[in-house]
Amino acid sequence: MKHAKISVCSEYKVGKIDKRIYGSFIEHLGRAVYGGIFEPGHPEADENGFRRDVISLIKELDVPIVRYPGGNFVSGYNWEDGIGPVADRPKRLELAWGTTETNEFGTDEFMKWCKEANTEAMMAVNLGTRGPVAARNLVEYCNHPSGTYWSDLRRKNGAEAPHDIKLWCLGNEMDGPWQMGQKNATEYGLCALEAAKVMKWTDPSIETVLCGSSGWGMKTFGEWESTALDIAYDHVDYISMHQYHGNNDHDLKNFLAKGVETEGFIKSVIAACDYVQGKRHAKKPIHISFDEWNVWYHSNGTPFEKWSKAPHILEDVYDFADVLVVGTMMNAILRHCDRVKIACLAQLVNVIAPIMTDDGGKAWRQTIFYPFMYASKYARGYTLETVNDVSKHDTRWYSDVPDVDTAYVLSEDGNELVIFAVNRDTEEKITLETKLLDFEGFTPVEHITIEGFEVDATNTRDKEAVTPSSKKISAVDDKILKTELEPMSWNMLRLTKRKD
Repeated sequence: MKHAKISVCSEYKVGKIDKRIYGSFIEHLGRAVYGGIFEPGHPEADENGFRRDVISLIKELDVPIVRYPGGNFVSGYNWEDGIGPVADRPKRLELAWGTTETNEFGTDEFMKWCKEANTEAMMAVNLGTRGPVAARNLVEYCNHPSGTYWSDLRRKNGAEAPHDIKLWCLGNEMDGPWQMGQKNATEYGLCALEAAKVMKWTDPSIETVLCGSSGWGMKTFGEWESTALDIAYDHVDYISMHQYHGNNDHDLKNFLAKGVETEGFIKSVIAACDYVQGKRHAKKPIHISFDEWNVWYHSNGTPFEKWSKAPHILEDVYDFADVLVVGTMMNAILRHCDRVKIACLAQLVNVIAPIMTDDGGKAWRQTIFYPFMYASKYARGYTLETVNDVSKHDTRWYSDVPDVDTAYVLSEDGNELVIFAVNRDTEEKITLETKLLDFEGFTPVEHITIEGFEVDATNTRDKEAVTPSSKKISAVDDKILKTELEPMSWNMLRLTKRKD
């Protein structure tokens, strides 16, 4: 019989959750920028051309950090093209995605947008076709107060105060053959080392993210991490990992199990980081920036006109099944919050994104908006260790897949316990029994679920069909909370401590 019995104690913490795991990503790709966050002339556009309807939805997600400007785009990007008078900015052939980049939107516009969207920037530098000099110049332009060429140019361009960007990516997916300026691990490690050095000499307060291998399935994975990280170790703070899941073969049970692969990938990157730390006898640990993650397969192969501006490409329309996979990926990140300190749902608007827009029209929430939003809103504090007795199953690719996938989060003040649970079973209800070992006085207050929809149900501009609903939650009986999880369901349970 299928079962899920989990014991949890408030004193056993995995670690504190860094709010930056609820980050996202805006690349100059498709309609992420033009028609996404920036559309002058739109009825909802402000004086800067920023879409206020999109900003409103982003604020619902409470995204604390946004990676920019790429992605593959950054490996051919001259950041100087995107500053100064817009009329003087050059139009360029954008080779990563085969489009034309007008450069109407650049660094200063993005920083203005960040303030409006109540988020911070995670800036990427070009280590593909460029290198350390362009990178340190961008840091000087963004962060130095005044009195130098680049800082005074920023002031001339209208930003008197420094942008004060604290987090910087050292390129993007540099082992990928699709990347402009592809490098081997040694070449990249040396380039990243020198870039990080001069960037930190320019502003010692910044943190840097080393590129990990582009994916777990790359032949370079592992050796890339150990080599590049060993070279650049002293001047970097995080290493990146990227992962997307798909269901091109239409195997639902296998697709719902893919969070197991996310778990394994995270553990592998941790092992690589710890290997290099041990090899170097280093005191400083290297943490993870999971700065691209999502489901991505619905839009693969969508045709578009080459060299057009902001074409409709990579616009996945997410369905109900994707809710569950995104939920399990988020749970895996939470369970490893001691090492995963940054994560970016890729991307934020239109391009494989939780938010979709029409040019000149509406903005709406995709199905995956909701599991991400609830985690961002309520999974703040500490992830708790659990003792699990959960039935398992095998799929075509994976073995020992837990029928129920969970993450348990204690609020920072210790007064709220939040449970995130996904029932992967496509046919059977499963009762989740949570044994609350030391949660005296905690009362169940809310059960939010996404359940009961057709697998391929989607949200559209006219109707957001796949949405959360509220269910009655059981009382705690003899320190046990029993919750019935519907087949194929995402669930959030909240318990709060009674005030005596």
